[in-house]
Formats: sequence, C-alpha cells, structure tokens
Amino acid sequence: MLDEQEFRKHADEALEILSRALIKAGDDYDFETDFNAGALTIDFEEPKGRFVVSPNSPVRQLWLSARSKSYKLDWDQSRQSFVLLETGETLLQLIENRLSEQLGEKVIL
Repeated sequence: MLDEQEFRKHADEALEILSRALIKAGDDYDFETDFNAGALTIDFEEPKGRFVVSPNSPVRQLWLSARSKSYKLDWDQSRQSFVLLETGETLLQLIENRLSEQLGEKVIL
C-alpha cells in the first residue's frame, strides 16, 4: 500500500490532469468542471446530474460518485494510474465511459 505522501502526490497529479482534460472538453460536451478543496466536480444541466471525484486517504483510493453509483479506484504502479480493479478501467477511461452514458454520446477526453 502507498504511504500517505505517495498517495497524495499521485492523487493530486491524477486529479489535476483529469481537471485540465475536463475543462477542455466541457464546452464541446456542455458540462462544467470545478476542482476545489481536493475534490473534482462535474455538473450537467441536461440531463441533470453531478459527478464527484475525491481522494479517500485512509484507504488510499480515489472515489468516483457518478450516475447513482460509487466507484473505488486503487493505484496501479505498473500502469501509473488509478484503476477500477473490477473492470481494469483507468480513471480517465472510467470518466469517459460514465460521461458517455450520462450524455448519450461518445466522449473522448
């Protein structure tokens, strides 16, 4: 398991990269992104909704709340990414897939 400092470093980097990609894509796909106090939110007007990505330091995971479901991603050293173990999706892939479901069109970040 990562120590606290390593986890924070990887989580901050992952959320910063994701935030930049989402801000760029927001105009194309009509959603708003906010990265504040360590949590990243994505707000949708149509269809109405909100996704939240936040670090959970005690268990060293990133958690995504999206479409009435919670996803818990672990750091994968070999892939240098947070990964949903059940599916093998990276954080970016998971966000793209959930955004595509929410918006009803293929989203590429």
